[in-house]
Amino acid sequence: MSQLSISWWQKYGTLAQMAQATVALLGFVAIMFQINEIRTGNRATSARQAFLGYTDLAFKNPQFSAPDYDAIKAGSHEAEVQYESFVAYFLYACEEATAAFADRREWLASCDYDLKPHLPFLCEKNRAEPAYLATYSAVTQEWVKTSMKTASVTPPDCRLGKT
Repeated sequence: MSQLSISWWQKYGTLAQMAQATVALLGFVAIMFQINEIRTGNRATSARQAFLGYTDLAFKNPQFSAPDYDAIKAGSHEAEVQYESFVAYFLYACEEATAAFADRREWLASCDYDLKPHLPFLCEKNRAEPAYLATYSAVTQEWVKTSMKTASVTPPDCRLGKT
């Protein structure tokens, strides 16, 4: 018996099978792309909600959004705890916003603007409890430390310098 010549495509399947595999692969890639877009959209939505929550909190607590830190320290323990929570929420909102919108500089500019009055508190907190800033991402830690350096807020007095 003589052996028949087999074409390359016959070894791997018919043309219809190859087309079906190609379409399935393209569908898989499209699904992966869609999942990534959904994840990105959800992160952006979450960041916007966190920042809106912070903005609402700042509106309802102007004594914390534009703080007189010396007065807060001299006041009740409850006010100090509320202020610390306010700053923690602010840092969380900024961390989320800058991660979700890394390519949009205006989010970081907004956070930079709002961070400055809280630097004396963060300086004292970091001096007293170095582990406090470690609860945030490395990017946020570096942002806060750089902001303190730029504003000349350094221990032991932790006062805003002239910038």
